[in-house]
Amino acid sequence: MTINDLIHNFAGWLDISGEFSGIVISSRARLARNLQSLPFVHRATDEQLSTLVDTVLTAKSQSPHLERTTFFNLDELSKADRQILVERHLISPELAKKKGQRGILVDNKEIVSVMINEEDHLRLQAIQPGFQPRNVWSLVDKIDDELSGVLDFSFSPKYGYLTACPTNVGTGLRVSVLIHLPALVLTQEIDKVLRAVAQVGLAVRGFYGEGTDVVGNLFQISNQTTLGKAEHEIIEGLERIIREVVDQELKARGTLLKDAKLEIEDKVWRALGILENARLLTSQEFMNLSSATRLGYAMDLIAFPEIKVLNELMVLTQPYHLQRLVGRSLRPSERDKIRANLVRERLRDDKPEGGVKDE
Repeated sequence: MTINDLIHNFAGWLDISGEFSGIVISSRARLARNLQSLPFVHRATDEQLSTLVDTVLTAKSQSPHLERTTFFNLDELSKADRQILVERHLISPELAKKKGQRGILVDNKEIVSVMINEEDHLRLQAIQPGFQPRNVWSLVDKIDDELSGVLDFSFSPKYGYLTACPTNVGTGLRVSVLIHLPALVLTQEIDKVLRAVAQVGLAVRGFYGEGTDVVGNLFQISNQTTLGKAEHEIIEGLERIIREVVDQELKARGTLLKDAKLEIEDKVWRALGILENARLLTSQEFMNLSSATRLGYAMDLIAFPEIKVLNELMVLTQPYHLQRLVGRSLRPSERDKIRANLVRERLRDDKPEGGVKDE
């Protein structure tokens, strides 16, 4: 599998299976692990980083979940290709900036991946569509068990798994969901809800994770610490809070239909009309318009486009994906034109025969 193959691949987590798929885009579990025999990444030499990569590539053959993954050596990728991996949520923005021997293992459905030499030696990851925290944890736990049979992970009987960042010490587990909360934003309840989320120890981040902005009313919510809690406690705590957030979002959608139905219908249909007809679309504009369209479809205000199509466009309309699709660097104005063309064509293909009638 090549970067070009990735571009034309429909990532498994973009599907619409899983609970609350109209609100929760995806669920992710990530385990931080370090080898006992090597210093942490920030203290390792280039030779030691290279040794770690070789060790992991040898070990992957002993893992049924990893043996068929593709390895991308980031040192051999252009900046643009690294950013494609970021845009597909396969690597962090931080890893994309780093130099030296670093890489990622990716399966062909982009469900399972392993970042190598990011902040920790290994970041084992599993991501699936909808609200599936238990399933992604089960998957990443199996990979951890497989690798533990051939790799000696750094572990303290007192503290648990040792990591470069103190907040990951313990289980090393981060579980997160990417969740769409437009109604809470429109009813101006979002700040209250997010404050409540933070008060119970969860972190709220932007579209690409830590240090990134919220776009298209998409929020990433995850546990913040791992020390002193068992894995099942972390997952149960996140599940409970996310269910409450989903309930609040559904109530807000009900409020919009009851108190401002015409206004919300107008917002949804305007957004869809622009997406169907615009000749220029910025990335942020697309995300905001697709948010309104996604909301309209979930609330049965419009019959298309399906959530799956919007998920696909959410990835393909990003800057470096567009450049790879046309095979050259693009000025912002060129990207906006190509993005608008791509969206119009994809929506036209998805539109039911005879169009959509406004009832």
